[in-house]
Amino acid sequence: MNYKPIIVVAGEPNSIFLEIFFKAIKLKKYHCPIILIASKDLINLQMKKLKVNFKVNILNIENLKRQKINNKSINLINVNYTQKKAFQKITNKSNKYIENCFHIAFSLIKKKYTHKLINGPISKKHFLNKKFYGVTEYIADNFSTKKNGMLIYNKKLSVCPVTTHLPLKFVSNSIKKKVIHEKIDLINRFYKKNFNIKPRIGVLGLNPHCETIDKFNEDEKIIKPIIKYLKRSRYNVSGPLSSDTAFLKDNRKNFDVILGMYHDQVLTPIKTLFEYDAINITLGLPFTRISPDHGPNQKMLGKNLSNPLSLIRSISFLEKN
Repeated sequence: MNYKPIIVVAGEPNSIFLEIFFKAIKLKKYHCPIILIASKDLINLQMKKLKVNFKVNILNIENLKRQKINNKSINLINVNYTQKKAFQKITNKSNKYIENCFHIAFSLIKKKYTHKLINGPISKKHFLNKKFYGVTEYIADNFSTKKNGMLIYNKKLSVCPVTTHLPLKFVSNSIKKKVIHEKIDLINRFYKKNFNIKPRIGVLGLNPHCETIDKFNEDEKIIKPIIKYLKRSRYNVSGPLSSDTAFLKDNRKNFDVILGMYHDQVLTPIKTLFEYDAINITLGLPFTRISPDHGPNQKMLGKNLSNPLSLIRSISFLEKN
């Protein structure tokens, strides 16, 4: 196992992330030192609201390598942020705070302090402000990574969308042979590096039953030819598969990864199958970035009912890599 520190960016202040973070570090002992980047004031407010209590160890970012860091307390790089209540409505107010947290994490990774990053959820509407489709693209841009992908990982079955948080009306024009090739290559490299296997990749068609009444059929003109080409290039890939049957038990057992053409085509079935037992891994980065597979979930704020399993899985995965 690789016991390099795990950097955790808490993300949006008004989310369930700190709640599940408190639960994750209480429920399980971890070998890797865990360093949280967040606001001390916010942590204290939310601990009081959620009726939990942890000792907070404030770290000196300029001297991290010389400090003894264990997980007996919350190891915190404090980033100033204040609000009156433990939980409030998400607004643009937190944007600068979130950006500062990410930039500290990026700096530590670029200085080779660690190669392990977890981030909590953010509001795409407020933080990304239409500049990026999602956090995957935001982080990739900060490391000048042009080829990237979003893998929702479970050891039994993972999924990857060719297009991520793209409105459905734009998906068809975004399906290109080159992009499909890039995603499959990223998936192949990830599984080779982390598990030393050539993954079995099933590729979904775009249209229902891979058929269309339109003159142009993306499944026949784009997806089928690139799969044929990739098979000759020794990728273990098959398709196009009809998305309404690909996730049936006897079908999905034939694949390690299912590649879909758009976000909900693959995220809806994977969340139905595994619920919180999946993690979001960004492919193509020069380090390992993982996010628990959930959003801020404002409806659950302060209720202390959120499930920490996805964060526990995220930490456990990074301990092995």
